[in-house]
Amino acid sequence: MPAIVIAGISGVLFFLGYRYYSAYLQTHVYGCDPAYVTPAHRFTDGVDFVPTNKHVVFGHHFTSVAGAAPIVGPAIAAFWGWGPALAWILVGTIFAAGVHDMGSLAVSVRHGAKNIGTIAHDVISKRARTLFLLIIFFLLTLVNAVFAVVIGNLFVANPGAVIPIFVEIPLAIGIGQYIYRSRSAALVPSLFGVVGLYLLIWVGQEVPIDLTGFADAIGVDNPRNVWVVIMFAYAFIASRLPVWMLLQPRDYINSHQLFIALGVIGLGMLVGWNTIAAPVVNDVPEGSPSIFPFLFITIACGAISGFHSLVASGTTAKQIDKEQDVRHVGYLGAVGEGSLAVGALLAVTAGVAATRADWSSLYPDFATASDGAVGNFVNGVGVFANNLGVPLDLAVIFAAVVVISFAATTMDTGVRLQRYIVQEIAEIAGWQKLARNLTLAGLVAVAVPLAMALLPGGGDAGYTFGVLWQLFGTTNQLTAGLALAVVAVWVTHQGRNPIAVLVPLTFLLVMTSWALIVNLKNFVQADEWVLAPLDAIIFVLAVWLMVEAFLALRRSWGTGTPLEGGTPSDDAGAARATGSGDRAG
Repeated sequence: MPAIVIAGISGVLFFLGYRYYSAYLQTHVYGCDPAYVTPAHRFTDGVDFVPTNKHVVFGHHFTSVAGAAPIVGPAIAAFWGWGPALAWILVGTIFAAGVHDMGSLAVSVRHGAKNIGTIAHDVISKRARTLFLLIIFFLLTLVNAVFAVVIGNLFVANPGAVIPIFVEIPLAIGIGQYIYRSRSAALVPSLFGVVGLYLLIWVGQEVPIDLTGFADAIGVDNPRNVWVVIMFAYAFIASRLPVWMLLQPRDYINSHQLFIALGVIGLGMLVGWNTIAAPVVNDVPEGSPSIFPFLFITIACGAISGFHSLVASGTTAKQIDKEQDVRHVGYLGAVGEGSLAVGALLAVTAGVAATRADWSSLYPDFATASDGAVGNFVNGVGVFANNLGVPLDLAVIFAAVVVISFAATTMDTGVRLQRYIVQEIAEIAGWQKLARNLTLAGLVAVAVPLAMALLPGGGDAGYTFGVLWQLFGTTNQLTAGLALAVVAVWVTHQGRNPIAVLVPLTFLLVMTSWALIVNLKNFVQADEWVLAPLDAIIFVLAVWLMVEAFLALRRSWGTGTPLEGGTPSDDAGAARATGSGDRAG
């Protein structure tokens, strides 16, 4: 089947979901009120709380949530066949991700733009905040560890991408300085930044940076680990800089890259008329991870992602101009990431191989599929770009630059968020020195995922794929389920029907709990005494928080009593959105 046909059908379904289902959610589930005064207006400070045009907020939100995960997950999940992977992306995006992202944003707007963990305190119980923050800490640890290793592997495989990626940093700082000092619009400078970045791809091809010799000289077996340390050193510094100096201008540049990549994938498929070489359902070898539950945690971002609730609440929520913009920013952001996931799936099923035999050689077993996932995507997009006349070697570097840029953006945001979470947990525990010392909190936020990323074992790919990726996906989906639990309790308190929230909530909690139990058994049998306790801790925290959420839901059922921040006139509750809740912005 021509890949462009699948892309077209997916686009139509996404459009229908946004046109009709998000309208239902806006009116009947979340009750978005055009007269409601949003936190961006209540607490306008010109720094964090800024009423912003919905299209601009969408661009910021979409770039923040659409990292490398909607690429990696589908590229691995193609192992089970493109049919199940596509079905989960479409159903998950329309009926789960849209509900989750829109709901997290709506609830945060009604609670003074607090983050979802703090809202759990208000909506569920006092204990829920601590439990949720601990789960978020583990999620961010896995996010940062996974993407540091993704970047390291890509730098080793594509040394021509090093110069474009690292020169993008001073380029972004220069753009940020210009925009900040001149108070000019970001569009034109960021477009010049994209042009400069892509010109550097040719430079990178001519001057590749390979650290193999340096790694050998210092006694490091895998040069990827050198890149991992470099990326965490960069992330520590970047997390201490004002957001306008580096993070925002990089977002401007990468937002254009995101749309360019989607355009290259779509036009490349159309011009090349590439057909899908992979089977609809793959006959996987005996002993492979089963499609239930592992498909649903392998594709996390791109179907539904708990990480989005962290970005939506307390960050994006501070910029919402009108409450009805929640639909455009939240639901359409989920659709955008679902579109990227579809593109990734087609790149590894139609772009990377021309025949079924060629494809099967890339996906003979789950370990090989996992180890080669990012490389398969890069090569597939390279083929699509080559269909448009770009030389194949440059096209592959272009695809690598796109993935690394997205992963680095995720790390930028992830390390900064983890520092906030470390400070909040320290504040609850009474460790005031850690809570108030940005440098110390930043070191903790970097040291824990760095240690996880450098864990020995797991072959050349390390723990990142097939093991750590599954644990990341499980924790990410678990966070999404718990965020939906907060949303469900809030919706019930408003006297509205929570079924649209409860269905994806139940499905996610079943799948993630199932996966945690299976992984725990596998880790114990394999004597993985680092990952087994981590899996067990996450499972215990999750069960505890699920019980808290169930009790809160039972208490709220049928009450129709709005919670704090639930009505437009409830300024008192929103006015308390200070301290740790605002720091998440």
